[in-house]
Amino acid sequence: MSPTVLKRRVLATGLALLTASLVLSGCASGTVRYEGTGTVVGTAPSAPDPVEEESSGLSEADYEEFLDDVDGGISSADTYWTEHWAEFFPGEYISPSVHGDNGLYDGYDPSSDPGCGGQDLGPENAFYCIPEDYVAWDLSLMVNGFADGDTWIYLVIAHEWGHAIQARIDPALVAEQTELQADCFAGASIFGSVADGYLNLDDGDLAEITSALSRLADATEWTSTGDHGDPFQRIGAFDIGRQGGPTACFAGA
Repeated sequence: MSPTVLKRRVLATGLALLTASLVLSGCASGTVRYEGTGTVVGTAPSAPDPVEEESSGLSEADYEEFLDDVDGGISSADTYWTEHWAEFFPGEYISPSVHGDNGLYDGYDPSSDPGCGGQDLGPENAFYCIPEDYVAWDLSLMVNGFADGDTWIYLVIAHEWGHAIQARIDPALVAEQTELQADCFAGASIFGSVADGYLNLDDGDLAEITSALSRLADATEWTSTGDHGDPFQRIGAFDIGRQGGPTACFAGA
């Protein structure tokens, strides 16, 4: 399938999911609840100390809830790919490392920034580091999104895990639109976890996901490998994975 056809397909499914989410948008903010045990994943080498509560600006109770959701996002993503890898890919699934205890770093504090390939990750960023095979997310990015709903955390983590999956599969299956494919893998793993019973989503969560994908989108449509796509494209890519699972995300699918 050509990139043009793929983008049209993404746009069509994006419109469908956006319409569905608007129907739900009047509901109270939903809560994602992780109920699985998950797989313990590794720690990135030479990780700085964990980010402290004081850096988050959250109350103690909210910070604990926030950390629970971060842990749940990590566990649900890793559990899904651990349990389903053999259905889609040959070989053994190996989890990416998670920076520190939970992937969090403070992008405004250089001593907390893990860096990748000699470059700082910076604030307001979430990242899969290819050469060191780890995932990480900036505290301020996650806290700001968490203020609008905890689905933000699960989405960001599932998206970065999607990039780790790209690094583990046959390059022929990796789409040219790598960011949109990571959104697709995120849709597959989040709703795959729901189907497996590890995640419970309330009605309002679909609207939260749509809102989060829109906030994380570029101002223009996907044009190069560094772009994330416009809101409709990101929503559409996520929905392809939600409905079709990982194989629907493959290049040429």
